[in-house]
Amino acid sequence: MGYRMSPVTQTPRIKPPALQPGDTVGIVAPASRIKPEMLAAGCEGLRRLGYRPFYFDSILAEETYFAGSVERRARELEEMFVRDDVRAIVCARGGYGANYLLGVLDWMKIERHPKIFCGYSDLTVLLTHFADAAGFVTFHGPMVTKDFAREDGVDLPSWEAALGGRSEWALDFGPDSGVTPLVEGSAEGILYGGCLSLLVASLGTPYEIQTAGTILFLEDVGEKPYRIDRMLMHLKLAGKLADVRGIVFGEMLDCMQHPGQGYTLEEVVLRLLGELGVPVAFGLRSGHVSKRNVTLPFGVRAALRVGREASLNILEAATAAAVPARLTTS
Repeated sequence: MGYRMSPVTQTPRIKPPALQPGDTVGIVAPASRIKPEMLAAGCEGLRRLGYRPFYFDSILAEETYFAGSVERRARELEEMFVRDDVRAIVCARGGYGANYLLGVLDWMKIERHPKIFCGYSDLTVLLTHFADAAGFVTFHGPMVTKDFAREDGVDLPSWEAALGGRSEWALDFGPDSGVTPLVEGSAEGILYGGCLSLLVASLGTPYEIQTAGTILFLEDVGEKPYRIDRMLMHLKLAGKLADVRGIVFGEMLDCMQHPGQGYTLEEVVLRLLGELGVPVAFGLRSGHVSKRNVTLPFGVRAALRVGREASLNILEAATAAAVPARLTTS
């Protein structure tokens, strides 16, 4: 069964072992069903980067719009955490359905085997719960059938820095990054967040997000500005923005009312968040993106600075020194 989260503390998060070339990457489908041809393309993308993709044949199971039954998806995820030969777990895709796993996962198996876990979108519910309840550093970044399956789908510098254990590094917010400053200021906090609609959906549940002291990352796709407004207002009224140190928005792909709307989403965001007294930046390409998905480690200290330009520095390693893998047979 799932369990209730402890209050947020400043206790250092558990850092999983780093990922190295030649390591085995376990692929899971905790939510929506996947297409075999996209899985094959994503595996080839992982191989080109020097990794060994591994998945169970049951990953192609289907049950309505899910990747098989709740039990199948939960057991698949648990087994990937337990296997000693699997060094990182990367989700195949999001969609919908990861919330079904929260109450049925064997958390003892997961807690005893800290491991890189990477995904976005619907997987936000697992990223935040693993970070809050199990105390892991988790990774908001590329998925197999969405990003590794296409050319230029993965931002390699951030992927390698985050998963490879680099102690301090900065995201490139140059002219090609698409990042723009909204509210000036400087702040340090714990990087945390994910898909906005999933974060809001956690409110009032045992898995409610814990945002105090964070640099909060928010992103979504295909949501109209008034819906973004409503969700941000929901977070604000729930007190989830009261103690954040800074806020960074994603690319917010296709988040518009219609091509001729007389306002920008940035203006909507500024009206809601401009008086919080924290720095705000817009356009960080992680999650639902047009290209080069950036990997963000959730649970590590980060510094956000917003002036004429914006910068986000990761202040500590997100992974620990790697240990030799042992082959596990099924």
